Amino acid sequence: MADSQPIRIKTFPSESPALAEWEREKLMSAFDDAVKKVSNLLSVRRVPHSLLLNRDINKYCKFIWRNSSTVNHMKCGRANENYRFESCLGVIIPDEHLNGCVVYPHPEHPVPTVLKPEGMGVSETDFLLYVFTHSTDKCRAESSILAYAAHCQTDSEGRPLAGTMIICRETLSMERYTHEHFVQTVIHELFHVLGFSKDLFSRWKDCSLSSQDEMGQVRLYSPTVIREMQKHLKSTNTDLGAPLENKDAGSDGLSSHWESRVLQGSIMAAVLVEPSLIRIDPITLAALQDTGWYSVNLSRAQSLVWGEGEGHQFGSVSTCHNSSAFFCTDSGLGCHYLHFHKGECLTDQYLDGCHIFKPLANASECWKEENERSGMNEGSGEIYGSDSRCFISNLTRLNNATFSTAMAGHCYRHRCTGMNEYQIQVKDSDWLDCPAGMSIEVSGYQGFIFCPDKRICKYSDLAPPTSRQKTAVLLNAVIVSFLFSSDDDVMEKDRSTPHPSFMRRSSVTVSKAEVTVAAVLSIVIGFSLLSAGMHVYRKCSSVRVRVHAANEPSYRQQMPPTQYISRN
Repeated sequence: MADSQPIRIKTFPSESPALAEWEREKLMSAFDDAVKKVSNLLSVRRVPHSLLLNRDINKYCKFIWRNSSTVNHMKCGRANENYRFESCLGVIIPDEHLNGCVVYPHPEHPVPTVLKPEGMGVSETDFLLYVFTHSTDKCRAESSILAYAAHCQTDSEGRPLAGTMIICRETLSMERYTHEHFVQTVIHELFHVLGFSKDLFSRWKDCSLSSQDEMGQVRLYSPTVIREMQKHLKSTNTDLGAPLENKDAGSDGLSSHWESRVLQGSIMAAVLVEPSLIRIDPITLAALQDTGWYSVNLSRAQSLVWGEGEGHQFGSVSTCHNSSAFFCTDSGLGCHYLHFHKGECLTDQYLDGCHIFKPLANASECWKEENERSGMNEGSGEIYGSDSRCFISNLTRLNNATFSTAMAGHCYRHRCTGMNEYQIQVKDSDWLDCPAGMSIEVSGYQGFIFCPDKRICKYSDLAPPTSRQKTAVLLNAVIVSFLFSSDDDVMEKDRSTPHPSFMRRSSVTVSKAEVTVAAVLSIVIGFSLLSAGMHVYRKCSSVRVRVHAANEPSYRQQMPPTQYISRN
């Protein structure tokens, strides 16, 4: 695909019932960011002219001339008088996006009668996305659903040209459902309608599906997926396909999601978790590459930490109960495997009895400074903040130590000194070397801190969503501105959903005042960081610590699961 270019996705939001202005702005802001990210990842052979979708002859036509000896063989002979429009997931497709349709009243007369004129099409577009926000029957029936989507039509090579995404109205008003949550939900659904769907696997260029593991689970085999799985798990197994989720699979065993036990944290797993824990991973991008429709920028894939280097049997039900750096085996407390959160050893409906450390329901984030006010574990020397991470520890201040403390996740500051090398800081201590895979003691405390191996200071693209990072993103934007499925692909009517019309998109502007505030903040932050750096330089001194060899405790993930979709 040497002639491919970034995919041009045009969104058409519908006039959703009683949608407030703030809801529209929240919706379009998330869609803009999601579409930009996907366009930076996927390239296609662009549609050369305006994109026009086809009408379904089985809808507008009452009967077809089928006599092969007639002039109008296989053309429509009579119109369906009830035909009004084309729709996808209940959303009406505008006539200007559609080819015209005609009928030939006589089998031998080549002059047709026009039913619908040809539309103008949509220029500079490779994919049309219709968006409808509503509390549909499906949203109400399955309250865990945030959104669902379907592809509507494909081209002659099988590539989807259009899709519909339904956003459950309740999603917009969820207090904890942030902009980042919304962006990742849209990306997840976009990947479905662009090709990562059980309804489209059979149309991929080079893909086979096979049931081979102990759960009778279907695995997806395609060249780039196999290569990326081998690279990720550090395995030479030549038959290493990527497993599909077995808990939401249909009778044919197919699912449109990756198996959570093996690809936890992937953007195409079945549950939505904290945005900082979700990755647009190389396995998913490899799958989109193997559709044959896209040229994928695999260098933009985010690090998938889960299971890295664990071998081809990682994530199987028979091995997940063993001692592991990713799975846990009891109901204790520990750390989520990315170490941004404290965690509790739990299972869920997608894990088949395997247990992982999921973020605690309350105040689990080590990177939130305000969590320190919770007052828990005061004697363990915890420090919360943007540079804090979760460490397994039983540390207790000597003057508070009346009995030994159980091992659990605690929040301490960290700073990187090299690849997989870092120091940590406990309350009232200096910076201490924490050799990966070892454990250390801290002066003034009883107990140990375990130093995780190959987790911290190894992945440059892993960071919690701190306010400092958000300010940096805003500052970069200011500097730049100054410098310069449903179940198939047939268009169908969803009678449970009102037919929306389409609205024009509104633009987003930034005031001069906002730019000025951002610039002032950047200067203040710059001086603050410089001052903090000088303070650290003066204060840090060498400290004697005791280092112990230790097996890393079991780890694992997530917060109360919210399902992305149930059936695409």
